[in-house]
Formats: sequence, structure tokens, C-alpha cells
Amino acid sequence: MAKNPTVRRYKAADAPRWNEFISQARNATFLYNRGFMDYHADRFEDYSLIVSSGDKWMAVLPAHRKDNMVLSHWGLTYGGLVYGDVRQSDVIAILKAVLEFLADGGIDALRIKLLPRIYTQKPSDELAYALFLADAKLIRRDSLSVIDQVFGINAVRDRLNGIKRGQKSGITIKEEQDFSAFWNHILIPNLQKRYNTMPVHSLAEIELLHSRFPNNIRQFNVYNDDQIVAGTTLFVSRNVVHSQYISANTSKNKLGSLDFLYNYLIDFFRDIRYFDFGISNESEGQKLNEGLIYWKESFGATTVTHDFYEVETKNFVLLDDVLI
Repeated sequence: MAKNPTVRRYKAADAPRWNEFISQARNATFLYNRGFMDYHADRFEDYSLIVSSGDKWMAVLPAHRKDNMVLSHWGLTYGGLVYGDVRQSDVIAILKAVLEFLADGGIDALRIKLLPRIYTQKPSDELAYALFLADAKLIRRDSLSVIDQVFGINAVRDRLNGIKRGQKSGITIKEEQDFSAFWNHILIPNLQKRYNTMPVHSLAEIELLHSRFPNNIRQFNVYNDDQIVAGTTLFVSRNVVHSQYISANTSKNKLGSLDFLYNYLIDFFRDIRYFDFGISNESEGQKLNEGLIYWKESFGATTVTHDFYEVETKNFVLLDDVLI
């Protein structure tokens, strides 16, 4: 077990070393890179932490502060401690040090949205176990719909019919570097009409992030007679292709545009193990959109859970005597 890890706040000068650490970690994606995290720095009071043993970085915690709580990281899809070559006992010591550091700084609680296990390079549930020991409370659980490419696509008749309609209608799929057609003509109008909301990212933000991570943030559009009818924005990491945004115009059933697109994409990215359609949840995981999850499951997707925890910082004392 690591002896007395030290914890300190992240500062801007740490960015190069932070990004290098992220690139070598076994439970991180490009979302933890400061080039991604800092695009919305004006919305969050950064409270990221670095945990060290001597000069060696053991872990980092992408986080921000809100009132008397630290959150990891509500501006990202997932969060949690990021680490590399550490053992279970080390992670217990790291979490203890983090909680004690926060308690000493007047922080009452830490909220963590864990990294779903499909995104890790190898099993990395050490933090989940340490949170259990610290009496963390499960406050939310979402369900991701995921295809494991080891088993391949297993589409039901509804999807196969949609794919055939797409083939017969002559629609085409093209990867684009320009996100504006999808954003302005499909995504934003649909979100405004159906939910009276806007995408989490603005067009300017997604274009900025794409310029920084062109191999990770990718746009595929569907065209009918050279007119855009559907599209998707994908976040591509080492193990997972994630559908960040999916949308189509009202011709999607007639043309089979989304079925055709996703059949194409699942095959296009067949060398990446997992295809993550994302969640079908609302109301902090308490509600499930049955129609939406059916569409995903009808491609052969099954559920991977995404857990959110809250732990009181004073509970660092619970981690004192757990090793025998």
C-alpha cells in the first residue's frame, strides 16, 4: 500500500504532464485531456487534483467545485480517479488521501461518475471497491446500450427492413469535416422542436474540439439527392465508438436513414471492440425511454451500467483499517 500519498490542486503549468499521464493511463480517454476539459472552463470552477508519491504521479482526478461539493466531472460524460500501474491497496490509500484533502479544505462531499468498464484498457474497478469501503452512496445509475464486436451485429427484422429501405432508396453516407450542415439543419431544429433544448455542445465548441481531436471526434452524414437527411457525431476512443449525437429528419422511416447509417457504422468501426449507443434514460436514470432503447437493442446492443456515487469526505477515516 502506498505510504502517505500527497494531494494538490492542478494548475495550468501541469497541463503537459497531465496529458502525458492521461495518455498512458489504463482507465482514461481523450475526454480527460486538458484540451478537451478546458473548452468549457468558464462554466466550471476547476478543482482537479493530482495525487503523488514523491515525484511520481499516482493518479489524477478531473473535477470541479460547486459550493461545498467537488464533482468529478459533471461537465464530462464520465469521471473518477485516473491511474496507471497501481494496486488495489494503492487506490484505497489514494481515495483516503483525496477525501482527507477535501475535508481539510472545507469540502463536505465528493460526487463521482465512474468510467464505464468498457472504456478501460483492462479491468480497473479498484475505485468502485474503495468507494464501497468508504460507504459511498449510489445516487444514479444509467444504462448504456452497447454492441460487443466480438459477437457482432444481430439485428432484428425491423432493423433489417430499415437497412433494406436505405439500400433501395439510394441514400449515401459520407464522413464530413464540416459539422454545420448536421448541426444547423438536423440536430438543433429537432432538439428545439421535440424537447425545447439545445445540444450540450454548441457548433463552435464541437468544431473547436474536432480541430483538437480530429481522430476522436467524427461526423457522418446521410444524404438523399445531395440533401442531408440524417447524421451522427461520434466520439471515438481506443476501445469504444460512442454516439454523442444522433438525429434525422422526418423521412427517417421512409428512407431507413438511421438504420442504414448505423448498420454502416457498426461495420466501419468493427476493429474497435465496443459500439456504445449511449443512454436511453431521463430523470437522473429513474426513467427509461422504451422506444429509444428498443431501437438500440434491435441492433443487438445490450446493457452496460454507468454508476454515479456520492461520498462524504469525513469518511476518509473508514479507510484506515481495511487491510489485514
